[in-house]
Amino acid sequence: MIFSVDASIPFPRPLVYQTYRDRLLELLPYMGNVQRIEPRSAHQEQGKLRCSNDWYGGGEIPAIARAFISEQMLSWTEHNIWDDQEYSVLWRIETHAFTEAVTCAGKNYFHAQGNTTMVENRGELVIHAQKLEGVPDFLKPQVAEFVEALLGQKIGPNLRQMSEGVRQYLNQQELSG
Repeated sequence: MIFSVDASIPFPRPLVYQTYRDRLLELLPYMGNVQRIEPRSAHQEQGKLRCSNDWYGGGEIPAIARAFISEQMLSWTEHNIWDDQEYSVLWRIETHAFTEAVTCAGKNYFHAQGNTTMVENRGELVIHAQKLEGVPDFLKPQVAEFVEALLGQKIGPNLRQMSEGVRQYLNQQELSG
């Protein structure tokens, strides 16, 4: 499943880009589907920032569903390469459950449009049916299709929520600064 989500944020590109890159933990209150984020690593390499963060979701999962869903199923590691010259981030997500069965990666671009920034989120999510362990072979294609559709329904709203969170955060910084 290919996904594409764009968001316009009414602040200059350098500020929006740096907020996404450097203020992730401060953006947490604006992300209702994320309980916490734990930085794993960050280092400069060949003029690019390479970093990894563990994300723990489930902020808006109904209580009854939590009884059947483990924290591992709602967590992932995001690996990023931030390119300050290109104003982009190349990312790859490694799920903590069904790691071998899920491929999710993409690239986000930050384009200046006057004093506004257009954030283009581009990516692909693939559930590899044959790698779903613990699922009977005859059910694997249906389970893969269902999981891909379910996750696909969450990706767009979550990316829009992140962009809206950046906008709200920057508005608050502007008002308090």
